[in-house]
Amino acid sequence: MTPFFIALQFLTTFPVQLKQMPSKQQNGQSLLFYPLVSLIIGLILFALAYLLQAIPVILLSSVILVVWIWLTGGLHMDGLADTADAWVGGFGDPERTLAIMKDPSCGPIGVLSLIILCLLKWSALYVLLEQQYYSALILFPLLGRLAPLFLFLTTHYVRQKGLGTSIAEFIPKTAAIIVFVLSLLTSVYWGWAGMLCALSMLGTLLYLRHKFIQRIGGITGDTVGASIEICEVVSLLVFVITLFILMK
Repeated sequence: MTPFFIALQFLTTFPVQLKQMPSKQQNGQSLLFYPLVSLIIGLILFALAYLLQAIPVILLSSVILVVWIWLTGGLHMDGLADTADAWVGGFGDPERTLAIMKDPSCGPIGVLSLIILCLLKWSALYVLLEQQYYSALILFPLLGRLAPLFLFLTTHYVRQKGLGTSIAEFIPKTAAIIVFVLSLLTSVYWGWAGMLCALSMLGTLLYLRHKFIQRIGGITGDTVGASIEICEVVSLLVFVITLFILMK
């Protein structure tokens, strides 16, 4: 169960304490449990929305968004901010882009990217909760955290040290493909809206992968985190827009 607890510790703020330093193999295997951890996050959001449905939707949307961020510790948002800063400040140069990503400070473009992300998430959540599609809150964290599986399976990891290196080297490829496909198929439960979410997530991932390879020759931990956030918000927006189209 160590790989599961590694994933839980890395992706959430749950107080998980590992008894010993995990091996590189266990780090690689932990990627297989990302969808399960995302399912836990989604179920918490769904339960919270269902239990608090009596309060005004505008307040419930804010509560859900804050809890969503708190559950993940803002880890992926940090990756998004670093990636946004690096993409603009790197001026197309791979080495400069990678150097900016390692800088712990957050520039104006990084801050702006987080504001835009939270604004889009909050407004889409408001519409979703107004329509009482609470169960869909399970889907978006799941689709977002399929991004690491796809990227580590298909894309070169450019850093030479860190957790990402051992994941890229020791990820069980066959098992990861099976987990990815099965997790993606869960979107069928939400009908056309869910399936369009899954397709939009795949399209977004392919585009992001292309841009990452084009700029830095592969992926880093920051770009993976950015991909999670972008896939989540794209999936959420597509679901809400599809609902309105289908209701007409």
